[in-house]
Amino acid sequence: MIRGLPWLALALFEMALIALAGSPSPAGELVAACGIAIAAVHMLLAYSWRDTLAYLLICLVITFTMENIGIASGFPFGHYHFEVLPMLPHVGTVPIIVGPLYFGMGYMAWVVAGTLLDDAHRRLDRPFLVLALPIVAAFVMVQWDVVMDPAFSTLGKAWIWHDGGGYFGVPLSNFLGWYLTVWLFFQAFAVYLYRRRKPGAEHTAQRGRAFWLVPILLYLGVALSHALPWLLRRGDDAVDGAGQHWNALALHETTATVMLFTMLYTSVLALLRWHMRGAIDWQ
Repeated sequence: MIRGLPWLALALFEMALIALAGSPSPAGELVAACGIAIAAVHMLLAYSWRDTLAYLLICLVITFTMENIGIASGFPFGHYHFEVLPMLPHVGTVPIIVGPLYFGMGYMAWVVAGTLLDDAHRRLDRPFLVLALPIVAAFVMVQWDVVMDPAFSTLGKAWIWHDGGGYFGVPLSNFLGWYLTVWLFFQAFAVYLYRRRKPGAEHTAQRGRAFWLVPILLYLGVALSHALPWLLRRGDDAVDGAGQHWNALALHETTATVMLFTMLYTSVLALLRWHMRGAIDWQ
C-alpha cells in the first residue's frame, strides 16, 4: 500500500496536468510549477546535485540571454514581448518563470530523447551520442512549442508576436530560435557530462526501470493537456499583433491535431522503447 502511494500521487498529478496545463491560467501556472519541481527532484535522484546544478545554470544562462536578445533585437525568435505574469520578477525583460519552464520541460525532453537513443541520457560513452542526443532532445523540446505557441500567444496572449506569422499567428523564426536555444544548452550539458565522466561509466545513479518512466509520462501529460481546450470547446476568438482574426475553436482543433502527430507520437515511441528495453533486460 505505502509503496504504491508515489504512483497514486503521480497519477493524480498527471490528471491535473492534463486538465489544467493546456491554458495560461493561474491554475495552469501552479501545475506547471509543480511539474518543474517534480522534474528537479527526479534529476537530483538520477544525476548528482552537482550535475543538476550545472544543467540548471547552463539552461538559465543560455535561456535568459537568448530571450533578452530576442526581445531587444528580434533575433533569433522574431519580434515579440511577454504579457504573462507582469507582477513577477523579471530577468531583464523576461519573466523569471520562463527559465524554470525551459529547465523542467527540457529535462523531460532530454530523458525522452535519451530513451529513444538507447538510454543515451544515462551513458554518453561515445562522441556520436554527445552530438546526437542534443539534436534529438532539441526536436522533442521544440515539438512542445509547435503545439502550444499559436493558442498561448494568440488566444491566451501570454506573449505577443508584433508582426504575426504564417503558422497561425506565429513566425517560423520563433521555432528556429527555440531550436537554437535549447540545442545550445543541451549540447553544453552533454559536453559537460562527457568530459566529467570516464568513457563507459554511468552518468546516472542505478535506478529501477519504473523510475525512468516518470519524465516520459510527464511529457505525455503535457501533450494531452493541449487537447482539452478543443474537447471542451472553450475560448473566445482573438486578433493577433498583426491584426489577423483567429477563430478559437479552429485554433484549438489545430493545436490538438498537431499534438497528436508530434508530442503524442514521440511519447508513444518513447514508451515503446522503454518497454522494449525492459524486455531485453529480462532476457
